[in-house]
Amino acid sequence: MNDHSAVRAALRAQHIETPSWAYGNSGTRFKVFAQEGVPRNAYEKVDDAATVHRFTGVAPTVALHIPWDAVADYGDLARHARDRGVGIGAINPNVFQEDDYRLGSVCHPDQAVRRKALDHLLECVDIMDVTGSADLSLWFADGTNYPGQDSIADRQSRLSEALRAVYARLGPAQRMLLEYKLFEPAFYTMDVPDWGTSYAHCVDLGPSARVLVDTGHHAPGTNIEFIVAFLLGRSRLGGFHFNSRFYADDDLMVGAADPYQLFRIMVEIVLGGGLEPAAGIAFMLDQCHNIEPKIPALIRSVMNVQEATAKALLVDAAALRGFQASGDVLAANAVLTDAFATDVRPLLASAREDMGIDPDPIAAYKRSGYFEKICAERVGGAAAGWGA
Repeated sequence: MNDHSAVRAALRAQHIETPSWAYGNSGTRFKVFAQEGVPRNAYEKVDDAATVHRFTGVAPTVALHIPWDAVADYGDLARHARDRGVGIGAINPNVFQEDDYRLGSVCHPDQAVRRKALDHLLECVDIMDVTGSADLSLWFADGTNYPGQDSIADRQSRLSEALRAVYARLGPAQRMLLEYKLFEPAFYTMDVPDWGTSYAHCVDLGPSARVLVDTGHHAPGTNIEFIVAFLLGRSRLGGFHFNSRFYADDDLMVGAADPYQLFRIMVEIVLGGGLEPAAGIAFMLDQCHNIEPKIPALIRSVMNVQEATAKALLVDAAALRGFQASGDVLAANAVLTDAFATDVRPLLASAREDMGIDPDPIAAYKRSGYFEKICAERVGGAAAGWGA
């Protein structure tokens, strides 16, 4: 797509969801570093998400993590979000942070613990009904640390049973997105360790079950763009949790470690029609900002996704197909590298002006006084998660 007006239109239509947990205090298992002005509750997280949307124009939803974002009235929280110009996005259950889940949740050998976990998943579907959320985002910390600790096959059967129960509860406009992770917190087996396991369970369930790709959840050297192309071609790519990692699941700002990889992923999305609304690809951030200020880090993350998308949209698809068909390896590769080398910042600035927002979102945020306002109003901000 080389028509810049069409590129600008595609960029304006792209939506990038921010996560509520990225706005609170967060850190590592060694230390949580408190910052000024961080939210004290889910309502203030929504306010910050609305601020990111105000300055980027393309972040109209915020994901919730339950019970981290538990409130007495989810309908009221949804109304608060609408009043601020955003909506409630994916609902993320938490079945990994209670003592009962030491040996797993839906894969636990004890039926009573499995029932407790399943009840929480079903509760989250109830929350989806109230908030208007379309996506249930599932990640399980379930796994084992030692050979022989539990039956690998039995744990897969327990997982299937729980997923079937949740899938049956979904409404016609709701989806289940099943995330995977290679390791951690379990180190011998994870019960959903890779995209193939997630894909197999989703195929068993039906068309409303799709794979969620967290870009930080792979072994070193994994070709994520291959996974994206495969799943997209089979209508099983539900979306992304965008972040970056250098060594493991670092939850750093998307595009920080390897912007060329992010570009290559977006190339497969663009060439596979993944930007079209019918594709149903949810672009979501999953990051925890430990040492950097929260809101600017999320604005920058949104901008990084936009830049990678813009470069992918500038790939000359016709020329690329021609060189691929003729076997011209170097020329085909050059089509991609030329697009990646393009400075798309003026194009994005123009697209933002078309939307009536400042062409430099970071500078506009700094001038807005919002940070000074929340620092004055919020004292004793909450941690990003439950017991973080």
